[in-house]
Amino acid sequence: MESIYLEYENDMDLYESYMPFFTQGGLFFRTDELYEMGTELTLHVILPDSLEPACVKTQVSWVTPHDTQNGNDMGIGVSFIEDIDNINQQIEKTIARLLGSHTPTLSM
Repeated sequence: MESIYLEYENDMDLYESYMPFFTQGGLFFRTDELYEMGTELTLHVILPDSLEPACVKTQVSWVTPHDTQNGNDMGIGVSFIEDIDNINQQIEKTIARLLGSHTPTLSM
C-alpha cells in the first residue's frame, strides 16, 4: 500500500482540505498522480502545531481530474477507513471554529 506524507502548516490549510461529508472524515490534496477510485493509501499527516505525524488508512473516494470545467485543482479526496490515531477527531478539534464557515474548500 502506498504511503503519502502531508503536512498542514495552519488551520486554514487544513480546513480547505478537510472533507467532513465522508462518514469517518477525509482529506483532499492536490496531486498530478492518477489514482483509481477505491485505491487504498496510508496517509501520514502532520497537523498544525503537531510534531509527529498521525497515521490513517484511507481509500480514494473523490477524483478531480485535470482541466475540470470549474477550474478546481487536480487532486484526490480520500475517506478515512481505519483511523487508529483518531485523526478525524484531531482535525475537527483543530478547525472547529471554521467548520460553519462559508469559505470555499478545495473540494467544494
